[in-house]
Amino acid sequence: MQLRISLTPHDRAAVEALRRDRTLRPAERDRVEILLRAAAGWTAPHLASHFRCCPQTIRRLLHHFVAAGLPALRCRPRGPAPDVARRAQIAAALTALLAQERTWTSAQLAAALRAQSIALSARQVRRRLHALGARYRRTVRTLHHKQDPARVAQAKRELAAFKKGLERAS
Repeated sequence: MQLRISLTPHDRAAVEALRRDRTLRPAERDRVEILLRAAAGWTAPHLASHFRCCPQTIRRLLHHFVAAGLPALRCRPRGPAPDVARRAQIAAALTALLAQERTWTSAQLAAALRAQSIALSARQVRRRLHALGARYRRTVRTLHHKQDPARVAQAKRELAAFKKGLERAS
């Protein structure tokens, strides 16, 4: 039994427009060409030899097109659909943590998220931060913010006196 494909003028115009679409992947472009040639009267074995695939693959595509229409020509994404609610929850939690007046490492952020019942590794936290557009810079390793100005002045005077004593001894 041979599957006959006939395209209405509206369907043919839609397929021709899809043929010129720059976003098509190579596999999708081949599917469009297979469909147009099948509509022109090519048989499944002839199409299979031309496109170097199995005739059953051609038949499966044509049956899928008859059942689903133009969406059958597009590649379906692999795996489960993204969990949008969880992504939003993670983004909100990270944004709230980053708004605090402190410096975070990705491991510290992962621990803080774990306290909120969000289990992510440090690497996943870095990926989420990159997706949020959060930028970081290395902290300055200094103790200036922890020093007492009076004690710093006293230490400088002592150091200056010590250096004068060394100069006299030389």
